[in-house]
Amino acid sequence: MRHFDLAIIGTGSGNSILGPEFDDWDVAIVERGSFGGTCLNVGCIPTKMFVYAAEVASTVRHASRYGIDATVDKIRWTDIRDRVFGRIDPLAAGGERYRTHDNPNVTVYKGQCRFVGHKRLDTGTGETITADRFVIAAGGRPLIPPEVMRSTAAYYTSDTVMRIDELPQRIVILGGGYIASEFAHVFSALGVQVSVVARGSALLRYHDETVSRRFTELAKQRWDVHLGQTPSTVEAVGSEVVLTMPDGTVVAGDELLVAVGRIPNSDLLDPAATGVVVRSDGRIVVDENQRSTVDGILALGDISSSYQLKHVANHEARVVRHNLVHPDEPIASDHRFVPSAVFTDPPIASVGRTEAHCRLDALDYAVAVQEYGDVAYGWALEDTTGFCKILAERRTGRLLGAHVMGPQASTVIQPLIQALSFGLCADDMAHGQYWIHPALPEVIENALLALDL
Repeated sequence: MRHFDLAIIGTGSGNSILGPEFDDWDVAIVERGSFGGTCLNVGCIPTKMFVYAAEVASTVRHASRYGIDATVDKIRWTDIRDRVFGRIDPLAAGGERYRTHDNPNVTVYKGQCRFVGHKRLDTGTGETITADRFVIAAGGRPLIPPEVMRSTAAYYTSDTVMRIDELPQRIVILGGGYIASEFAHVFSALGVQVSVVARGSALLRYHDETVSRRFTELAKQRWDVHLGQTPSTVEAVGSEVVLTMPDGTVVAGDELLVAVGRIPNSDLLDPAATGVVVRSDGRIVVDENQRSTVDGILALGDISSSYQLKHVANHEARVVRHNLVHPDEPIASDHRFVPSAVFTDPPIASVGRTEAHCRLDALDYAVAVQEYGDVAYGWALEDTTGFCKILAERRTGRLLGAHVMGPQASTVIQPLIQALSFGLCADDMAHGQYWIHPALPEVIENALLALDL
């Protein structure tokens, strides 16, 4: 049985741990799929490349508002798809090649691994290994609800739908969160009739209430939206997929996309066999230093974090790298102000507390909402739906949270992420710097100035 100094399970952010400081370590890497993990292969990067194509198509269709008459003559789906994966697939293959052939101290195992004892790992290749230290970074996978599992109807997930050979005329998307919202935007912008079925009373219901309410209103104008519904049955009827709701409502499409969330891959690894404690939701228990309940076993990313965000996994990987090399001087992950974005239409970005969180914590807070359409660049965009919402503690001006819905939301919010992270209060942020005019960040400036502190 071969023994290693370090074994890493998963090649998403886990793969980024290895640097020159590990050149004299004997390292094993175990990966069941493509190198690069969720983000590179089926998540952040490919989806946003599709989103950009969707935004171009949408811009052309709505160009008349700017006095430009234009039409979308044809959607070349296979060209869109192949542009994306023609770039991504070589990156994944190159990453595997690099670790396999260019790192003499690294041994790559391609298989579904599973712990079979204390720090003993069946690599899924017919070989079992041991190691002094393990990093579990095996990510997650799409959740398939029972009503779909019971059905014989074909379905796609976010892992598979981007590689289809042709666009359907109609697609039913099951789910009301960020994955469902992003794909609804992509497919509708590319000419597909979209139906969304969500069990919640609103879309993006875990976002700030103003974001969720306004986005849901817009979604109802653009897509066939069914809220508060969990299908009783999912059936294949001829060439259609038919979802029947408890109230008798029937929603049909040519294809079904299941996008109700993702679950950690911990159940595939049997971490209990090595003594690692797992929460009821499947996430591996870690402390602030990313250490599991077993000495020498650390975890990061979607398998241990509730955020399910690549930038969080990357941050945690940097923490794990340091703590592997300097176990007596550990550093902690900083999850105080974790931002997120939804690349739908309109785009959304958030950081910090929502208004509901502020009420729950009984905070005395001020809130201000600035519309995109009230600043000069918003006029240029002819924007009628975008806004910036800022929450701050009334007595001190301490920023509590920020939420942006509108063009370039993930960029517009960045100064507020920085302000929260470095403790800049609302008044200092508003008055202590120039704000370029005319530019979209003026929505932040005006929202800050409007706070009743």
